[in-house]
Amino acid sequence: MSTENPDPAEAIAHALSRLRGRRMPGGGPHGHGHGGPHGERGEHVHGHGHRPGFGMPPWAGGPAAPGGRLGGPAWIRMLDALATASEPLSVSALGEAIGVDQPRASRLVQQGVQRGLVQREADPDDARRTRIALTEDGRRIARGMRGERRQALSKALESFTDDEARELARLLGKLADNWG
Repeated sequence: MSTENPDPAEAIAHALSRLRGRRMPGGGPHGHGHGGPHGERGEHVHGHGHRPGFGMPPWAGGPAAPGGRLGGPAWIRMLDALATASEPLSVSALGEAIGVDQPRASRLVQQGVQRGLVQREADPDDARRTRIALTEDGRRIARGMRGERRQALSKALESFTDDEARELARLLGKLADNWG
């Protein structure tokens, strides 16, 4: 495990977020792409695009999202990627980080701008490009997501020894590093 992230729960959360955006070649085990009635991973979705049986966490509601909901998994990955990035990301880099193509990333960014969660800013190295950063509302929501995820991971790791938790973090990090 790297010395950058000595806390196993945080390292596991980071590895899982890196893996969450990755797609299997060919659109997944069932051959479904993203979008449509089968969501991003081929799972069947109902209503507003969330999987049945999965409640929306408290940070997902509020005026920032139409209907009081933030959106689907790509939204969560986008906010998480921007929150953990060391600097604002280009739309292409954001798409790569969350596992969507550039047109889908552009749509997510546009929706994020309309909801006041992300902002575009000029790239200091190339005036023709823009970079994407979280607004204060976006940072607040990302903090809520990360805190809730951290709390759930800490609870799940209670039955692990310290060595087991560190080994799980190391293995998940290795998987994320080597996932195509």
